[in-house]
Amino acid sequence: MIDAAPGGHDPFIRVRDAREHNLRHVDVDVPRDRIVVFTGVSGSGKSSLAFGTIYAEAQRRYLESVSPYARRLIEQVGAPKVGDVTGLPPAVALQQPRGGGSVRSSVGTVTHLSNVLRMLYSRAGAYPPGAERLDSDSFSPNTQVGACPHCHGIGTIHDVDTERMVPDPDLSIRAGAIAAWPGAWQGKNYRDILAELGVDVDLPWRELPADRREWILLTEDQPVVTVHPVRDADRITRPYQGTYSSARRYVLHTYATTRSPALRARAARFLTSRPCPVCGGKRLRPESLAVTFGGHDISFPAALPLSELAEFLRKETPDTEGAEGEAARALVANLAERITTMTELGLGYLSMSRSTSTLSPGELQRLRLATQLRSGLFGVVYVLDEPSAGLHPSDTEALLTALGRLRRAGNSLLVVEHNLDVMRRADWIVDVGPGAGERGGLVLYSGEVPGLAAAGESATRRYLFAGERRARPEPREPSGWLELSGITRHNLRDLTARFPLGTLTAVTGVSGSGKSTLVSQVLTGVVAAKLGGEPPADGEDNAEGVPVEDDPAAGVTATGLDAVDRLVRVDQRPIGRSSRSNLATYTGLFDTVRKMFAATGEARERGYDAGRFSFNVAGGRCENCQGEGEIHIEMLFLPGAAAPCPVCRGRRYNPETLEVKVRGASIADVLDMTVERAREVFADVPGAARALTVLDEVGLGYLRLGQPATTLSGGEAQRVKLAAELQRKRRGRTLYVLDEPTTGLHPSDVDLLMAQLRGLVEAGNTVIVVEHDMPVVAAADWVIDLGPGGGDAGGRIVAEGTPADVAAAPGGVTGRFLAAWV
Repeated sequence: MIDAAPGGHDPFIRVRDAREHNLRHVDVDVPRDRIVVFTGVSGSGKSSLAFGTIYAEAQRRYLESVSPYARRLIEQVGAPKVGDVTGLPPAVALQQPRGGGSVRSSVGTVTHLSNVLRMLYSRAGAYPPGAERLDSDSFSPNTQVGACPHCHGIGTIHDVDTERMVPDPDLSIRAGAIAAWPGAWQGKNYRDILAELGVDVDLPWRELPADRREWILLTEDQPVVTVHPVRDADRITRPYQGTYSSARRYVLHTYATTRSPALRARAARFLTSRPCPVCGGKRLRPESLAVTFGGHDISFPAALPLSELAEFLRKETPDTEGAEGEAARALVANLAERITTMTELGLGYLSMSRSTSTLSPGELQRLRLATQLRSGLFGVVYVLDEPSAGLHPSDTEALLTALGRLRRAGNSLLVVEHNLDVMRRADWIVDVGPGAGERGGLVLYSGEVPGLAAAGESATRRYLFAGERRARPEPREPSGWLELSGITRHNLRDLTARFPLGTLTAVTGVSGSGKSTLVSQVLTGVVAAKLGGEPPADGEDNAEGVPVEDDPAAGVTATGLDAVDRLVRVDQRPIGRSSRSNLATYTGLFDTVRKMFAATGEARERGYDAGRFSFNVAGGRCENCQGEGEIHIEMLFLPGAAAPCPVCRGRRYNPETLEVKVRGASIADVLDMTVERAREVFADVPGAARALTVLDEVGLGYLRLGQPATTLSGGEAQRVKLAAELQRKRRGRTLYVLDEPTTGLHPSDVDLLMAQLRGLVEAGNTVIVVEHDMPVVAAADWVIDLGPGGGDAGGRIVAEGTPADVAAAPGGVTGRFLAAWV
């Protein structure tokens, strides 16, 4: 029961006529000062209700009280489509972050721990005799006064590897000896320039004079010469002025400036990284590193796991009288309090210097949650997006304790969740559905958790109350083994790991135990190296272009690789960076559809080719919005607005293009179809039917073909990638690697995903997933459990075998949670 608030105030947030996205004129009441969980299948509309409506309206009202100038500095979400919301306090949103941060973003900067530690060194550090006292900015690598002048505060420098740039010195320049050069015309241009400069481009590389080879690869000179290209049979070639750029200059410039992930990855192949020789990788100038606390410069405590940092600070805090002693004790107490909060959330294995780009979205969200726990705010609505994402079941209890602390402090928590344990511990549950997209958008139940058992249409009810278990076939026998030995990376030390082939393997362990290092970096790096592909990047894609780590496959010995012909990594990174990328373009479906339109009699009569039906090129698109379908309006003091294009009315194409129909639908109509509807319309078109069927089978039938890729969640993006791979005809002897594929998925959607993964295994492939969802782990053929803890307390294989074997094994944390499902 929800009692009336003191003073007779309405204890509910009451939403009326919510129409955001797929919500169908929703009315719902949710209690304040409680933990309210929003559930429903993926795409049902729960985030549209919690974030798109309630949080957006709270922010809109708050910003009305802020000066117009200040509004410009705040990221605004825009006014929601809702009739009215009453009883709404101020709100704070903690959403799942997308994409990696800058190389300069770290655990310390996100949590403000770095600020306090820098203040400690500034006020209470031991300075060399005669040294001037430094302010706190001098201990930050992100400021001009603190950053090492040689590496600009990055800590690493990079240069080219000449052996990688010329892998086969028996080749001549004309035959492609310089692998680092660009392909196509530009590479030919550099070759012709060298020929004009008198270099014998037909002589084997190793026979060229050493000084000439060094100049070609490393010179900073950029000579300009007149090039007389050899006459082409197909076209007339004229002399032109060509500028030479050495291989080194080209690689460094491309890596630092290109926006193309493919070009950047190619340039990275020829780079090596090493610690800055001036600061030793510590990122700070010498004057800052000369200041110590407890006998260490600031890089030492910043690199300690937070659980060890607190003990170091307590032990080294001086008990002297005076201003310095008082400052030290106050600052250390502040740090210890902050660290305690983070440790309670299971983040004690992280260090302050850990780059945020190496953290999972769940870890980042918990860092922000830890900051809120210390804020002392009262009467706030916290809206959280799957705070349990990326959490081992053992860490979920700590999360629930933290959420309880926020509630007891007088706050309301609205939590979008799929985790059944979090649902069971909620005070109130709002179930949205019954399906996804157009089949969702209704509140099926809003009330205390036990009452959901009577909601017949609810997909959540079956899993929460009926004890419905996912299918657990008998474990398959491996067709062979892939074994890696000598793994030393991050917290993995001289580890040997073996993976069964032809099976579904789940790699488990608490956060920070080494799962992603083992699977997403080392395993994929070794296999990619064997297959001639790119090793996985261990670091962020940042504008400063610094490779953070070297090859993850280095020093690892592997057996069994001959049984793998292909590697497919399916992660949750966005599938497109602009609204012009969508479901249809990413899967290749749009090419098939455009060819169908171009093949109609009307299109042939008008001379329309397939390009006419693309909204990305001039001709068939609406030129007023250039194929965007909407006009973006900058409002200066208000959030930017987007309105349907007044010319094409959001259809993206000009009227002449839209006159061409296929099965009664224009090209704009097709883009507006859901996958489910398009599957019916194009059931007899082989090029389209396969892609649409697979998209539907992985649970994405509710998405529209023209939905911008930028609006997809991480889980949706991952399933789109999986669907794009599943539609390929080639099968067998492929290794599929997925990192937490159930993130963002309702249990019913997990069933669909597991059916697809099982299908891959049955076709002769190997599937390896890093996973925390115990029902999924129980349905695997083999389990590798890392631990027993995180950070330095992890990095070992504590149990492996069938799910039943791991559930019964002593020593691992996973076993006791897995036992309930096997």
